[in-house]
Amino acid sequence: MRRNRALLVSAIALIALSACGSPSSGGKNEQGDTAEVATLRTPEAERSGSASPKAERPRERLDTTAEEYQALLGPYHTCMRDHGVDPSKHRRIGLPPGTAGSKEEQEADAANRICEPQFYPLPPWERDPANPEARDFALDVVKCLRDKGVKYVEVAEDGVSISFGGDRNDSRSISLGLDLAPECERKVAAESN
Repeated sequence: MRRNRALLVSAIALIALSACGSPSSGGKNEQGDTAEVATLRTPEAERSGSASPKAERPRERLDTTAEEYQALLGPYHTCMRDHGVDPSKHRRIGLPPGTAGSKEEQEADAANRICEPQFYPLPPWERDPANPEARDFALDVVKCLRDKGVKYVEVAEDGVSISFGGDRNDSRSISLGLDLAPECERKVAAESN
């Protein structure tokens, strides 16, 4: 008797659970609307914490060509123009603190503070300070460059850039390092994948 009761309770529970998870078979509620089953899915906008999804800044890749990089800069340049600044005239943006500069430089700096965080391309992930593995990547690139004969090369103070020439400002290390760096970066990136 106990076993039959346990089977009966299990069967009822199984039927009830399967009915809760199955889509409505066209049943209508009291108002005549099609019945819907509640779900635990959260809309994407609610998960991100905003009503509208935010566009991500473009990201440069290690193999980005000069033409591709100029294309990535397109939205940034458009934003700068929308704020009254011709980006081709203002290569030096980001005045040092406490520097007044001309009115034109101040306008360019103000526009850049708006446009850069939204549209200026991020560095390749391998060189991004936000990447916790960027320093390891830089160290591996330095090792590769040394293996190829670059004598004075090290990771820069920022922890992700490569510094050539050392205290001696060795021109051979600088030119050889600049020539070989893209090759070593690609090699290290391929080995880490």
